[in-house]
Amino acid sequence: MKASFSDGAAAALTRMGRPLRGSEAPHGHIVLVGLSGSGKSTIGRRLATTLGRAFIDTDDLIVARAGKPIPRVFAEDGEHVFRSIEREAVAEAVALEAAVIATGGGAPMDPQNREVLWDSTYVIWLDAAVETLVRRVGASGAGRPLLAGDAAERLAALRAERQSVYAGAHFHLDTTSLTTGDAVETIRQNLTSET
Repeated sequence: MKASFSDGAAAALTRMGRPLRGSEAPHGHIVLVGLSGSGKSTIGRRLATTLGRAFIDTDDLIVARAGKPIPRVFAEDGEHVFRSIEREAVAEAVALEAAVIATGGGAPMDPQNREVLWDSTYVIWLDAAVETLVRRVGASGAGRPLLAGDAAERLAALRAERQSVYAGAHFHLDTTSLTTGDAVETIRQNLTSET
């Protein structure tokens, strides 16, 4: 798939990895899915460094495309516009060389995203107890539109809604009691055993 990049998104992609050209196919990505606070960005960055890969956070691509922070996209344009931009960001991310890709928690819920994210990739579901997620994101869910108000209540509802999709991942890792280093090492050992 040949990618088409906006100026802002192209700048973000240049920092993260080389876009594929022509007939090169996306392959070899490690995709991290899970709820907010599960460690996708933190663990993803460390994992990418450990594996010598680029790290791509689809939220960064969304911000670059939208030209504003995600809470403003939700507030000014609505969730439907955010999800449309997110679809474009996911497509951009998988059009790069093999990387570690952290997705937004809701990205895999979209069938189009799911098809793209699961195609020739290795998907890891990072999970944690709701109490742990709340401790990591804050009780009010500040800066996270879908968690605003009561993060514990929202995270419990999102877990119930999303876990059957997340369960389609190739590997499930509960990060509740793991340090970032422990999580990265567990994933690294799992990847080694899969090859």
